[in-house]
Amino acid sequence: MDISREKIESHIFYLRNTKVMLDRDLANLYQVETRQLKRQVRRNIDRFPEDFMFVLNEQEINEVVCQNGTPSRSYFGGAIPYAFTEHGILMLSSVLNSKRAIIVNIQIMRTFSGLRRMLSNYSELHKKLLEIEKRFDSQFKIVFDAIKALMKPTEKTGKKIGFLRGGEKDV
Repeated sequence: MDISREKIESHIFYLRNTKVMLDRDLANLYQVETRQLKRQVRRNIDRFPEDFMFVLNEQEINEVVCQNGTPSRSYFGGAIPYAFTEHGILMLSSVLNSKRAIIVNIQIMRTFSGLRRMLSNYSELHKKLLEIEKRFDSQFKIVFDAIKALMKPTEKTGKKIGFLRGGEKDV
């Protein structure tokens, strides 16, 4: 059983300045009912401080529906969704206690790690580009000025270029 990274990534949202996954999506990956997942969390609530798991507020629910391709509020089945951070997802494997939960969690952790590496690489590339821009800005000023000059619209002369059609007069 292999769960694709793309499938996991499509269920990662950015809420409260952190990457999270919603209870319904996790339940689907773990192949359990959402209510069973929530029940296990409530029974072990001490394992889920707010930096591990939080309940979405109305604004966040609307944001998930509007911006993340969730079809409608009915997607949540009338219940208020829980959002799990990376640490909360790790904790889920201990409260669900199944072979599937362990395998799914490993894939999710690999996905989160891959995203972190990708963001780190992007950040490093951005820094390097800024350094290069600062270092060579004066040397390429002439080139940038020439490009800007070429991009300026040319002044129009009163005469049109080309052939006149029958009945048109030269302006």
